Amino acid sequence: MVPRDAVVLLSGGLDSTTTLGLVIREGWTAHALSIDYGQRQREELRRAERIAADLGAAEHRILRVDLGTLGGSALTTDTPVPKHREEIGSDIPITYVPARNTIFLSLALAWAEVLGARDLFLGANALDYSGYPDCRPDYLAAFERLANLATRAGVEADRPWFRVHAPLMQLTKADIVRKAVALGIDLSNTLSCYDPGEGGVPCGACDACRLRAKGFEEAGMRDPAR
Repeated sequence: MVPRDAVVLLSGGLDSTTTLGLVIREGWTAHALSIDYGQRQREELRRAERIAADLGAAEHRILRVDLGTLGGSALTTDTPVPKHREEIGSDIPITYVPARNTIFLSLALAWAEVLGARDLFLGANALDYSGYPDCRPDYLAAFERLANLATRAGVEADRPWFRVHAPLMQLTKADIVRKAVALGIDLSNTLSCYDPGEGGVPCGACDACRLRAKGFEEAGMRDPAR
C-alpha cells in the first residue's frame, strides 16, 4: 500500500487513541493534531503527546484556541462536571463544548490542505456516547460537504477531495476496547475523564468515566489506566 497522509484528531482518550492506532496500522502517514481549547484539565494534552510518540505518528502538533473565553461548558468553566447521571445520552449535557468538533475539524482541514492530504480522522462515536450533536453521522457528512466547498483544494479538484472518517462511529465502547487490544495499543496512558484528580486520576463518576468502565466491563477486560 502506498503511504497516504491523514490528519488525525487526538485528545488522548480511548476513542481517539484507538483511531490513531487504526490509521497507522492501515498504513497511513498520520499527522496527529491535539487542541488546547482552554479545557480545565490539562493532563489529556500531556497524554496525547506521549500517545502520538508511542504509536508512531509522523508528527504531533498542539494548537491553542481558547474556547474558555466564550464559556458555555463545564469543561472550560467553573461549572461542576455532572456526576452519576442516570440516563447518559438522553440529552445534551453541560459538558458539551459549543461547536467544538466544528472548530477542531476546521483546524484539521486547514492543516490537511497545507499538507496536501485528503483525509481527516476523528474518534466520534454515536452509540455509547454523551449525546453530543457534533458526533453524529449526518453532522460529519455535512462537514465533509462543507470542506469540499470552502477550500481551494476542494474547489479546484475535479471530484470531492476531502473525506471525513469516523471508523468507530457505529461501535460500542466494548467494541472499541476490543479493537484497541487487538491492535496492540497500550491503553494505560489514555485518559477519558472530564474531571480527573491530581496526576490524572479518573473521577470514576462523570459520563466519560462511566462509559469507559461500561466498555471494559462488557469486553470482559480490566482497564489498565485504573
